[in-house]
Amino acid sequence: MSKKICLTGVKPTGMPHLGNYIGAIKPAIDMANSGEYESYYFIADYHSLVGVHDPKLLRSYIYEVAAAWLAMGLDPKKVTLYKQSDIPEILELHWITSCFTVKGLMNRAHAYKASVQANLEQERDEDHGVNMGLFTYPILMASDIMILNADVVPVGADQLQHIEIARDIATAFNNTYGNKLKLPKGIVREGNKLLAGLDGRKMSKSYNNHIPLFSTEKELKKLINRITTDSSDPSIPKNPEESLIFDFYSEFATVDQTEALRTWYLRGIGWGEAKMELLSVLNSMLAGPREIYAELMANPKKIDFILEEGQAKVRPQAQKLINDLKHTIGVR
Repeated sequence: MSKKICLTGVKPTGMPHLGNYIGAIKPAIDMANSGEYESYYFIADYHSLVGVHDPKLLRSYIYEVAAAWLAMGLDPKKVTLYKQSDIPEILELHWITSCFTVKGLMNRAHAYKASVQANLEQERDEDHGVNMGLFTYPILMASDIMILNADVVPVGADQLQHIEIARDIATAFNNTYGNKLKLPKGIVREGNKLLAGLDGRKMSKSYNNHIPLFSTEKELKKLINRITTDSSDPSIPKNPEESLIFDFYSEFATVDQTEALRTWYLRGIGWGEAKMELLSVLNSMLAGPREIYAELMANPKKIDFILEEGQAKVRPQAQKLINDLKHTIGVR
């Protein structure tokens, strides 16, 4: 019996941050290492064109994302890593499936709605600055998934809507032509919890409240010191469940370390002390991966070789699906 296909990807918009790691990269790597799935991981470089129009910068971002996944434990001997742009059949599938996607579905997509809301708040036309890449973003994401007929897609809780849209699109196509496209299932990490940013909002590069995954110890200290806290006295007991610092800590520390810090909170802890504990845990966990990341970024040909191997494995599968769909819809 063949293994189920697991697929996920990350848009290259700079070095991934801790929220990307906890929400998508770590659970995806854990699933790959479990041996339960046939795993595919892709760099969603075409998605970046929605907002990144500097070719030199985009090339750098692509290497940064690939290096980050490899440094954090992605084993190219166990999984397939590739670039979205190396599989042109994804764009063919994008057009085919767009013809089965109602506009109302795109109107409800989170990214588009957020853009409209921001425009209205600034008293601008609601579609100001909205390109079709942003508007049809969920269709391209659905095509990323369906091109390999993925069974499961590990995502952060905020990305679950994209899986639901992919299922809607596949269902619409299948209702016309029969059972041709598989309906993927989104897998959200336990607890369905997002890692908040330094200011308590969702961690995002656009909010500048994120912690880049491979920050140096000096950079980590500076960023951790920005975490929002109250002005309570160190001697006053504190609720760890209401602390951003504790949220960060519990994601990267061991169970014993987490319980020890919880006890410290309950008897009273200074925010400076709590931040130093967080710095110690983060820096210790990231020290090894940080070295691997730097070595890969200094030798990008190593990354190129891995991505080319991925393309060679994925593209024949993508071509097979597209050829089948072309016969199905009547263009071949």
